[in-house]
Amino acid sequence: MSDHVRLLCLRHAESENVIAGAAGALPLASLTAKGRLQAGEAAKRLINEGITRIYASTAVRARQTAEILARTLRVDVVPMQDLVEVGVGRSEGAIDPAIRARTAAVLRSWIVDGDLGEAVVDGEDGHAVTARIVAALTSIAAEHPGETVAVIGHVASLTTGLSALCGLGQRVWGAPLPHAVPFVVEYDGRSWQCSSWPF
Repeated sequence: MSDHVRLLCLRHAESENVIAGAAGALPLASLTAKGRLQAGEAAKRLINEGITRIYASTAVRARQTAEILARTLRVDVVPMQDLVEVGVGRSEGAIDPAIRARTAAVLRSWIVDGDLGEAVVDGEDGHAVTARIVAALTSIAAEHPGETVAVIGHVASLTTGLSALCGLGQRVWGAPLPHAVPFVVEYDGRSWQCSSWPF
């Protein structure tokens, strides 16, 4: 059996916090009606991909996305705390445009400049986010040699982790993971390769 593992990494479908422009991990934010439709469409696109399991952030919006996929794909969902969105400390839930601008600047510093020491206010820095996402994806890959699995996470944390693994940097800046559209991550036991979903 090949050790080659394929992870189809998806941002959760559209959720209430995104519509509100609220910052942070916001673990209780739910999918919108549009988000439920997006997740259903994603499930249809993935039905022939041979997915054996779905891993999801413990945030409600990620779990809801995963559960919609799982019903169509007939696989189990495994929640993983390490896949949650970036925490922004005391600015959690803020809808202040200045916080959104600061968040974007911090993400750019992590992803494009490779400066992981920055944080949004007193939240997680890039070292912490990268460490937990890389650890989660590495653990998932180790459990599924020769298989394809789906991973449901969040735009900031997933992009940060995938950038660290695959050196995405400037290539992905300005075009974050769209809602419920997979980013293909392949691991052969030695190195990681990332590519956009071929739609």
